[in-house]
Amino acid sequence: MKLAILSRNSSLYSTRRLKEAAEARDHEVRVLDYLRCVIDITSHRPAMHYGGSELAPLDAVIPRIGATHTFYGTAVVRQFEMMGVYPTVESQAISRSRDKLRSLQLLAAEGVGLPVTSFAHSTKDIDGLISLVGGAPVVIKLLEGTQGMGVVLAETKKAAESVIGAFRQLDANILVQEFIKESRGTDIRAFVVGNKVVAAMERTAAPGEFRSNVHRGGEAKRVRLTPEERSIAKRAAKILGLNVAGVDLMRSNHGPVVLEVNSSPGLEGIEGATGIDVATKVIEFVETHAEVKATTRARKKA
Repeated sequence: MKLAILSRNSSLYSTRRLKEAAEARDHEVRVLDYLRCVIDITSHRPAMHYGGSELAPLDAVIPRIGATHTFYGTAVVRQFEMMGVYPTVESQAISRSRDKLRSLQLLAAEGVGLPVTSFAHSTKDIDGLISLVGGAPVVIKLLEGTQGMGVVLAETKKAAESVIGAFRQLDANILVQEFIKESRGTDIRAFVVGNKVVAAMERTAAPGEFRSNVHRGGEAKRVRLTPEERSIAKRAAKILGLNVAGVDLMRSNHGPVVLEVNSSPGLEGIEGATGIDVATKVIEFVETHAEVKATTRARKKA
């Protein structure tokens, strides 16, 4: 098949591994910087241009859209969808997962376990925001934050009031969540491909840090999920419409809760911690589903 990986940098670990896995299975693969893609909006003949010329037909694209370029990145993925190219992750699902508030609302509506969370625009009722999640300590998150950035642990009510007030003064949208003490600075990343959890790792925060992200110095190791955790990870990905997802879970006294669902999960941490060839799992999924779509298209033309 002819595949394209939509990524800003071909030397990034995840991009490189996906390209290697695709080439190892005899696919023709190209890395495209999605910010250099030029969308040709033409009636009845949507097209994509790159490097000054129209792109040749593709069978599938694997989006690796960064959070800072979600708007244009999803527009590029949407254009490929209109051209009949199979995406591992659809544009609407990327947008849905990037809006943390919307994704939590969708998960909550389907009964998925979540940390108790509050959200408000006005700073006139900060006390209500804090008390709604059980009081201090609380976790305060920027809606636009990634990789643990924009996440603050406020250990006292006074600290929480100061942080919330400062963020709102900057007109930043924030979530206030309960602090799950029993997790002891650990969480779980479940990597979902299709309707399967293909790998899972437990991440532990560095000393003096409560965020367990590997990018923040956390350590990771392979972990065995319980049937309930596995089921919740698959459900969360499905609710948001993600065929490939990194579902972050935490073990609490009231069962596993979903912290976040990532539409462009990194491969380096999970492959290193588990020894599982996750990149090949993604390519195998592409093979099956892109071929099914191509066969369906051919039948319609027949």
